Amino acid sequence: MKLSVVILNWNRKGDTKECVDSLLKSNLKKDEIEIIVVDNGSTDGSEEELKKIKTNGFSYEVIPTGKNLGFAAGNNVGIKHALNHDSKYIFILNNDTVVHEDLIENLLKASLEHPQAGILTPKIYFAKGFEFHKTYKKSELGRVIWSFGGNIDWQNMYAQNKHVDDVDSGQLNKNFETDFATGAAMFVKADVLKMHGGFDENYYLYMEDVDFCERYTRSGGKILAVSDAIVWHKVSQSSGIGSDLNDYFITRNRLYFAQKFAPLRTKVALLRESIKFIFCGRPWQRRGVVDYLTGNLKIGSWKASVRENENGK
Repeated sequence: MKLSVVILNWNRKGDTKECVDSLLKSNLKKDEIEIIVVDNGSTDGSEEELKKIKTNGFSYEVIPTGKNLGFAAGNNVGIKHALNHDSKYIFILNNDTVVHEDLIENLLKASLEHPQAGILTPKIYFAKGFEFHKTYKKSELGRVIWSFGGNIDWQNMYAQNKHVDDVDSGQLNKNFETDFATGAAMFVKADVLKMHGGFDENYYLYMEDVDFCERYTRSGGKILAVSDAIVWHKVSQSSGIGSDLNDYFITRNRLYFAQKFAPLRTKVALLRESIKFIFCGRPWQRRGVVDYLTGNLKIGSWKASVRENENGK
């Protein structure tokens, strides 16, 4: 198989179907692509509904995990499946995206033109109506950038998407090397995954994509942002800055990432910040620090919160 697309679904069968439908319109031969949907323990009937999708000859499979493994481990299930099928390229794609019909063709072309780049990332626009801000002209909607490459701020230990909120008026029509590719749309040569493994499952959610990219670039690899590869993202608002989910996993995972990669000065600064969180932070920030210090990784303390939510508490 030339290319495997891995899509992770959790209780969002409508989004996933729309994503798959957009992929089926790609300008690629049917025998060159397979679509792998990993159903991450959905409870809304996703598995049964997604198996009914008519793919008109494209290779398509739904793999149930039986429980919610998180973003890292859930995608690893699909990655392992793709590698077992001897795919040359693996495209990790969020289920709340819609792709341009030329997306995959342009990513493959860029990969051939830039053989030193083992990871590529497309230009990702906000889907119409999902922008962070609502001040855009009607004619600008669908061209507002959510991510086009990314920078790692080593001093403050944050990974930031580039060009967020910029309106693409043709000024961003050049490819360039970047620090990381977002896991929302990450195009990877299979050889890179074979050499470096998949996502580190200790993260569970958030920063696993940055970790994977950092491991790759530290081996001398290059990451390329590709300007004519287009994706639209229905960006989630529910897990944004200040939410319990964000507080917990970002707090904990920043510490874990820094432990692995950051310079000593940053590690010391984060430790000081963590002490402040323990005494003055929001509840899930405190929990994130404690879990990091005690080695309670993967889903960590969030597991108890999930159970409470499932029980309606």
